[in-house]
Amino acid sequence: MSRMPRATPVPHRGLSLAVLIVNQLLAGVGVASGIAVAALLIGELTGAAVLGGLAQSSSVLGAAITAIPLARLAVRSGRHVALATGYALGMIGAVLIVVAATSGWVPLVFLGLAAFGAGAAAGLQARFAATEVAAPGFEARSMSLVLWATTLGSVAGPLLSETGDTVGLALGLPPLVGPFLFSGAAFGLSTLLVATLLRLPKAGQLAADAVPGAAVSPTEVAPGAGGGGAPEAALAEPIGAEVSASTVAEASAPDPARPIGAWGALRIAAANPRALFAILAIVCSHTVMVGVMVMTPVHMMAHGLSLTLVGVVISIHILGMYGASPLVGWLVDRIGPSRVIYLGVGVLLAATGTGILAPADDMLMVPLALGLLGLGWSCGLIGGSTLVTSAVDPSIRVPLQGATDAAMNLAAAIAAALSGFVLGVGGFAGVNMVAVLVLVPLVVAGVRAARSGGAGAEVSDAPREPVR
Repeated sequence: MSRMPRATPVPHRGLSLAVLIVNQLLAGVGVASGIAVAALLIGELTGAAVLGGLAQSSSVLGAAITAIPLARLAVRSGRHVALATGYALGMIGAVLIVVAATSGWVPLVFLGLAAFGAGAAAGLQARFAATEVAAPGFEARSMSLVLWATTLGSVAGPLLSETGDTVGLALGLPPLVGPFLFSGAAFGLSTLLVATLLRLPKAGQLAADAVPGAAVSPTEVAPGAGGGGAPEAALAEPIGAEVSASTVAEASAPDPARPIGAWGALRIAAANPRALFAILAIVCSHTVMVGVMVMTPVHMMAHGLSLTLVGVVISIHILGMYGASPLVGWLVDRIGPSRVIYLGVGVLLAATGTGILAPADDMLMVPLALGLLGLGWSCGLIGGSTLVTSAVDPSIRVPLQGATDAAMNLAAAIAAALSGFVLGVGGFAGVNMVAVLVLVPLVVAGVRAARSGGAGAEVSDAPREPVR
């Protein structure tokens, strides 16, 4: 009888998680301190404020473009190398922006902002690295702690923008360029920290993969597999993985001797109802969040609300996104990722419904809608990311994670580009109505996954005690 694969030993598991958390804080500062003034900088350089929106689009597209290459690098050279590369690209982007803005080369500013996106992509992939250093049963909680650290960076970054501008002016730089000095320094520290201190197991390998007792029961083996002929990949299924007959059949499909690329992994996962549900949870939740969030300040200011009130609403939104992430991670580990995704769909529907009904000057309903929007995103991202990690064979985990992040960022870029048109045609209610439609494929995939999962889904999503 073949033995189950053993996980690569991870010395100083707690240190690795601590490095990821501190690094995520630094990366959050790096992204937020620059992005906070990027739109204003583009407007200042071009004389056209309307072009400011392209700053965010450039960064999001940069994240989409680099997500898959970073995943490939993680498989080939290790997750720490991929993360260090992404943060280094973010640092290079900050340098490009400073040089381009000082010289007046506007196209180079957009290129620098795209490189900024690589830093953001690395920050997103750090959540998967957190699952790889987590003890069995604590994967979602480890992921949520890394995401939670983004809250501190996202709050501290914009607060440093004014100080950065003052420092930049003192050094003779043009207005609004100084914050990118802080961004470059933060990304530089992130690169150094990851490259020197972070050592992870083989990318895509979880400690739960080698835990005895993770084997599926005979009743969960696909019909026709034979009593003693369960696929080896099924026997190595992680604790808490969402196992069904179709999952077991799919698990034996990838050939370990043949590396699978991002799109190949995506095709394999799309044939697995539970993996497809996980992918759509990430993509649809992020698309809804971005589409509604980017138009909220425009909607509020068009109705005469102050920039201060806009800032309050966006702060509540960010608190909903990251502040509750440890609770969301705990829920995922306790009741299962699928149930948390369903909860996220309900919260997002409540958020968009509130947005449809809320008057622009209602400072109770609008903040409530944006807070719920952030919370629903958190449930979708953490639940979906955990399910993506556990529902597929280890050989396709990392390429699938890269493809999912690329799809998520590409969809967000499209949503950001089209939401202004939707706002002009249908108002803020129209933006939220379109967001509801974006959730339809996710709901359909969830129903299909539940029907195909059978007893395996019920077992895998049942509350469980973490393995210690």
